[in-house]
Amino acid sequence: MIKGVAGTIIWTENFTDLLRFYSNVFADEPKSIKGQFASFDFGETKFGLGVHKNVKGISKEIYRVMINLRTEDIFFEHERLKGLGVKFLRVPEKENWGGWVATFLDPDNNVIQLIQQSK
Repeated sequence: MIKGVAGTIIWTENFTDLLRFYSNVFADEPKSIKGQFASFDFGETKFGLGVHKNVKGISKEIYRVMINLRTEDIFFEHERLKGLGVKFLRVPEKENWGGWVATFLDPDNNVIQLIQQSK
């Protein structure tokens, strides 16, 4: 039986820029860096970045996969990230399921969403 998602890895050829970007997004340094692979630790969930020999360039179908980052204050995070130069495709909007979503791109054109669950 599957119990959930253990983690996410974004493969790139743009490791240095993505590492800087996600360190700013998470407001934290990676838990570990080994060569050209970095791992952030969120308790039971891991987030990794690394160089993969079969990945070239930026994402060409940006809406194929979206990574959702959970936050308790989407408005604070939206303003903080905007202040760091992150360009948003979608500002925080209330969803019909009661939560909030904001959407932006990382330097490789991967779609990232901030998600705030309804309270």
